[in-house]
Amino acid sequence: MATDFKSIPVIDISPLLAKSGDPGMAEDPPGMCEVVRELGQACREAGFFYVKGHGIPAPLINQVRSITHKFFELPSTEKLKIKMSAATGYRGYQEIGENVTEGVPDRHEAIDCYTELKDGMYGELGKPMEGSNLWPSYPPNFKTLMEEYINRCTDLSRKIMQGIALALGGSPDEFEGEIAGHPFWVMRLIGYPEIPSANGHSKAENDIGCGAHTDYGLLTLVNQDEGITALQVRNHSGEWIWAPPIPGTFVCNIGDMLKILSNGLYESTLHRVVNNSPRYRVCVAYFYEPNFDAAIEPLDICTKRNGGTKKLGRAVYGEHLVSKTSSIEPNRNRNVF
Repeated sequence: MATDFKSIPVIDISPLLAKSGDPGMAEDPPGMCEVVRELGQACREAGFFYVKGHGIPAPLINQVRSITHKFFELPSTEKLKIKMSAATGYRGYQEIGENVTEGVPDRHEAIDCYTELKDGMYGELGKPMEGSNLWPSYPPNFKTLMEEYINRCTDLSRKIMQGIALALGGSPDEFEGEIAGHPFWVMRLIGYPEIPSANGHSKAENDIGCGAHTDYGLLTLVNQDEGITALQVRNHSGEWIWAPPIPGTFVCNIGDMLKILSNGLYESTLHRVVNNSPRYRVCVAYFYEPNFDAAIEPLDICTKRNGGTKKLGRAVYGEHLVSKTSSIEPNRNRNVF
């Protein structure tokens, strides 16, 4: 359960990464044990944390944001060449105001990408999400750069999840196999327009880039423009805490599926985006999810910590995703930062 946190912790995960894959990583010296302790505390108290020492090169992180800026600077006619629809498996470009949260259009545009599903791969469950990602032809190398970034984020997320598994009292591979041995991933490239102003005052009727929501899956990595503070996280008292960009870090948060697996020990915390900056803001959010067909329910190690009681019910990840993605198409709430 989230507490009345006033700031979001920064965790150096380099000792965890150094031991990832080591059969004895669970019995490692104090350095990694401290990372595991910090991860557990952050997941219990805030559901959000920053990671540094993550190993993804800064030039790649910066290039991903830069090329995303270039795409959003294109004329609408160009961006609409990869327009999202049900026929595209909900992949592609979404215009400003098409994403709606709690009945209010969000002030952002986006490109949505998912793990590509072949026809019939998951039967009727996967049918709405079948298809290939729609990559723009301009800027050049867009697809190549993004696929490299996705691979890096997938590897990093798996290693962070090993630390979270240890923090819950499980083995490093607790989330492998039927839970996330073949993780589904989602990536949203999101652009938040600058706020128009007159005489120094905002003219926007709505400066909410995205309304309050939680994420669907296990773990999110947020790569946000430097110098623009727009992400807010809600603590237990309902106070909105800013999550400013910190160079060299990702903002991380846990999603609904990890909350279920932890039997409510960890919280998928409400967050929103309020871009009141005079500058256009880009955020690249990568979502590490369970296997598409995974049946998610509280882990035994977590129910034991709650006296043997399962506080949360079972959910099939693919059903959860499809219900969120395809409802009231095209106006639907999606993972947004």
